[in-house]
Order: sequence, then C-alpha cells, then structure tokens
Amino acid sequence: MVGNSGSGKSTLAAALAARLGVPCLELDSVFHLQNWTPKPQDDFRAEVDKFTLGDAWVVDGNYSAARDLVWARADTVVWFDLPRVTVMRRLLRRTLWRMATGAELWNGNKESFRFLFSKDESIIWWAWSRHADYRERYRRAAADPGNAHLTFVRIGSRADSERLLSAL
Repeated sequence: MVGNSGSGKSTLAAALAARLGVPCLELDSVFHLQNWTPKPQDDFRAEVDKFTLGDAWVVDGNYSAARDLVWARADTVVWFDLPRVTVMRRLLRRTLWRMATGAELWNGNKESFRFLFSKDESIIWWAWSRHADYRERYRRAAADPGNAHLTFVRIGSRADSERLLSAL
C-alpha cells in the first residue's frame, strides 16, 4: 500500500488485512522510535525482512529503504493516487484531530501543533510538496518491466477503495 500521507493507506491496509485474515505492518510504526527518532536502517530492514517472509501480509508505507524487500515478495501494489485537494482535506482533518486529542501514533509519538509551522516537521507541507513526486514515482513503477511480477491497483477515489474491498 503506497501513496501520499493522508490518502487512506493505513485505513485501507488494515481493512484489507482483516478481510484477508493476514497480518498488517504499517512501516511508520517500525521506522519511528520514541521521540520521532528514526530506527537505524539495518534494523528497519531486518524487521521488514522478517515480516515479509510470511506467506501473506499487507505492508503500508513508502519507505525506499525497504521497498526492494517488500516488492520482491509482494504480488500486488495498491497505489493511492487521489487528487491533491482530497489528500490535503483528509490530512488536515486527521492531523488537527490527532493534535487536539493528543492521540498517540507509534512508540509514544504524538503530532504537535508546532509541527504545523515547521517546514522540516510538517506532515501537511510534506504531503503538499511530495504529491506530484508520488504520482510520478508510482506511475513509472507500474510501467517498469522490472515490476512485471506485480499487479498495480490504482486507487483514485473512495469508490475505488470500496470496490477493492468488495471484490474480496
């Protein structure tokens, strides 16, 4: 499951895993240690490697540090390619809710109002500035003969997500 922050990856990944009866791994939960400290790359890759050795699973995230492991063992890539306005609306609502409620994400980490005003830490800025990059990255990946073993499923709307779940 890949795509921009706030596009619905984690929600659909969890629903898909539940429907299939398989485990789900959100890569953010592995990568972000306490205080938003990144896990060392070798440790991160080792954890992803171990998880993807299973017979069936769902992995959610865009981390290039582990993409080769995940995609080599996957049969399908679900790619969220929603319009920027949709992603930003969802992300802003989700981020403000998490900040207001103090919701814990992973390993004690919480989103902070100060992140909204920091270009380096703002998930809002990240999603805005990376939107076109993600679209192009996964468009090219889907067309790459090196990924011919993968089926790419493009999610361009909420209805696409619902159709994918209904088809199972």
